[in-house]
Amino acid sequence: MDMIDLRSDTVTRPTAAMRAAMLAAEVGDDVYGEDPTVNALQQRLADDLGFEAGLFVSSGTQSNLLAMFAHCERGDEYLVGADAHTFKYEGGGAAVLGSIQPQPIPQAEDGTLPLEHIEAAIKPIDPHFARTRVLALEDTWHGRALPLEYLAAAGSLARRHGLGMHLDGARLYNAAVAGHVNPRAICRHFDTVSVCLSKGLGTPVGSVLLGPHVLIDKARRWRKVVGGGWRQAGMLAAAGLYALDHHVARLAEDHRRAAALAGYLREMDGLRVLGQHTNMVYVDVPQTRLGALDAHLQAAGVCTGAGHDPVLRLVTHLDVDDAGIARVVEAFSSFFAPGT
Repeated sequence: MDMIDLRSDTVTRPTAAMRAAMLAAEVGDDVYGEDPTVNALQQRLADDLGFEAGLFVSSGTQSNLLAMFAHCERGDEYLVGADAHTFKYEGGGAAVLGSIQPQPIPQAEDGTLPLEHIEAAIKPIDPHFARTRVLALEDTWHGRALPLEYLAAAGSLARRHGLGMHLDGARLYNAAVAGHVNPRAICRHFDTVSVCLSKGLGTPVGSVLLGPHVLIDKARRWRKVVGGGWRQAGMLAAAGLYALDHHVARLAEDHRRAAALAGYLREMDGLRVLGQHTNMVYVDVPQTRLGALDAHLQAAGVCTGAGHDPVLRLVTHLDVDDAGIARVVEAFSSFFAPGT
């Protein structure tokens, strides 16, 4: 029985057509700038999203790290959400490797950083303080797409204070599809954007950092410093080009399936749906039943990553179809059936 894996959209496997595109890719040495497929991917995303240049890198974590290196010097700081990936889940890389200080700001329920809190966190020009250089936002955040009017207001605030704007666009295309907008409408508020290809878009690996030539050139140098220079990477870039052509519009299917799953789970006693946004469903399970639920789901061929946290994040993606959702619903239903 195939396992239905809802832990994350990072678990997707390349389709047969994507593998064929990878096999057929023309390649060269990317450290020398000679891989034509890497160059095509970088230019394609730069053109699509309104930037001068792009840099193909191994991961979203590396992309965000290189963006901070490009924007900041030692002793600078970036403003970031206290629950943001760039602060909480990237190993403290900017501080550890770049001597760049994060200044976390608690996020509102919709993932935004309150503008008044951003303004209050900007340091004065004084030798006692780190120099505030960048405001970093994340889209989507826990599946929530940031409102366009908020992005405009945050960008205006940043410009008034001379700050750069960086977007961790790990699920940029989910946000664009959910909001029925061109992703350019999101990206235009930022100086740099990290676009992840290996989540909902379904590639095996890789992200692209986008921005002006001056910042991307700095990021390219730092990519080499941290060991991120790669050679014949065109096979991986080909997967990204295939995904951009074939896997963007279909994100709406993931969102539809997540909404359907949330609807079924809301009808069950013994658990509580906390929210559903784009391709993510958050469910609260009694702590005392977590272990038994995890064992039951595993036996039914459903993986949720249930551990000690009573809040489960269920993520729909390319490898979960309607039949898979039906199996997930049946597994939860049989566990939470009356009398069990």
